[in-house]
Amino acid sequence: MSAPEVGRQLRGLRTASGRTVASVAADAGLSVPYIANLENGRGNPTVAALGQLAAALGMRLSVSLVPAGVPAGPGPADNGTGGPEAGAGGAGGDRVPAALVRLGRTDRFGRAARLMAGALRTDEAQARARLVGGLAVLAGVLGPDLAEADWWRLLDALLLVAVSPAAGPPGAPASARPAAPRAAGRSRR
Repeated sequence: MSAPEVGRQLRGLRTASGRTVASVAADAGLSVPYIANLENGRGNPTVAALGQLAAALGMRLSVSLVPAGVPAGPGPADNGTGGPEAGAGGAGGDRVPAALVRLGRTDRFGRAARLMAGALRTDEAQARARLVGGLAVLAGVLGPDLAEADWWRLLDALLLVAVSPAAGPPGAPASARPAAPRAAGRSRR
């Protein structure tokens, strides 16, 4: 991954989670100018600095070495996502789409992050980062040109699963889980 790609990924994750450079710098123990330079594709960050930035953004860093001539892709160290969950140094290089960055700045996204943070028993900043990372990975699967309504539908689905997970033992097939109760007056088609 090149320095400009690392910078774009850092900026995308930071802005989508509603954070300022100063707040990330304080959490990472790094200077504001250093992070600004990295986001602008300048500088040569150390693995330690990338690890600190990943932690400050609620992510983890994963670095992979691959043979020359073989395209970098998901590997065992990044749980097969190759995406933003892998942190700034992830092998896949997934970027946070501009539409997702805009979505992450809205009040509605903030409310969803607060609800998810409560359901997952984590802080809001980490929930925001996890949401952005998860949605960015989905953009890699579905394509980054999703309509705003599609982003909201994906966010609502993730929130529903976090707040109201399906009942049943872990790993049980869906057919073994009890059916969700239906609202009165609704019929099955």
